[in-house]
Amino acid sequence: MTLRFLCALGITLVLGFTMARTSGAAAMLHYPTQSAVAESSQLNIVGALDTPLIAPVLEDFHRLNPDISLTYHNLTTLEVYRTFMSGSDGSRADVVMSSAMPWQYQLANNGYAQPLGLDNAEQWPTWARWRQELFGITFEPVVIVYHKDLAKRYGAIGSHAELVTLLERERDALTGRVVTYDPARSGAGYTYAVEEARLSPRYWELVAALGGVEADLVGTTQEMLDGLADGRYLIGYNLLGSYAQGFVAEHPELEIVIPSDYALVMQRLAFLPRSADNPEAARRFFDYLLSEHGQRIISEQTPLGAVHPALEGPGSASALRERLGEALRPIRLGPGLLATLDKLKREALLARWHREFRRPATSTNPPTPEETAP
Repeated sequence: MTLRFLCALGITLVLGFTMARTSGAAAMLHYPTQSAVAESSQLNIVGALDTPLIAPVLEDFHRLNPDISLTYHNLTTLEVYRTFMSGSDGSRADVVMSSAMPWQYQLANNGYAQPLGLDNAEQWPTWARWRQELFGITFEPVVIVYHKDLAKRYGAIGSHAELVTLLERERDALTGRVVTYDPARSGAGYTYAVEEARLSPRYWELVAALGGVEADLVGTTQEMLDGLADGRYLIGYNLLGSYAQGFVAEHPELEIVIPSDYALVMQRLAFLPRSADNPEAARRFFDYLLSEHGQRIISEQTPLGAVHPALEGPGSASALRERLGEALRPIRLGPGLLATLDKLKREALLARWHREFRRPATSTNPPTPEETAP
């Protein structure tokens, strides 16, 4: 993974690629029009995807489309949404990409996206698109990461059920050594909580078990990975697999596992805004992104996971489905996502979550209808 990232970054530097770091998590990648091109156009992409992960895709697209001057703005998921809705410069984006699935769906559902009108879009799997306006372009399982030494002492963790058993059995040894998302301050953590409450009758038992070991609650996958690497934590729960994969490759003391009983899968959703200044350049980018070639770049040069059904090798949705079958549970792209944005339902679920988290791990109650309603 590291070698691929270094190669991709090195190539883009040679080609005149520039990156400017601004405040917070924001960053910019810029691929200028090649000087030999007589006519050129602009393409402005706003996304919530770290630059090393998206760089191989952008570099390959620019190689094939040297007449397009491409700029990529990396923001947090919340910044992507707020910037778009505020009417500031980011709202003029030609492409908007984010892993915040409920917010992306809400924008498309409220009429901010326009149809692509592309053959590749029409042929895109129905489970990974909404109309011809919103497209899931990646396939990223949510994973567990733990120290290999832990497995030597207590056994490997291969499922949610095994994790619950371990947390309850080795409560004293694991107190303060486990980390997961805080659903109150992480959009990803909250979305995962909503989905798991729907999926698993033992979810609240797991939340209670996490509370029983006084798990740390954080806002990002990177915080979890950093804590695992420096030894503060022995187990990280519900990390985004695309970020964890490369990190674990550089830290051989860690193990990454896609749970075998059920595994949530997140997709990064992309759309072409009706307010885009350069819709034709954006359609060319989408035509690339939804093509077998573009998806192959995703599967082979990034850890993001490709959706295209023609791809079957490592890094593809097809390969994961063949390996895990019905255990894979992609977060559904549909009206149910809007429920996660409902204020009253959010307050009810978070109240339930924190109540269970503070409850002894051996005591759980079934959730009320209000706390699990879609």
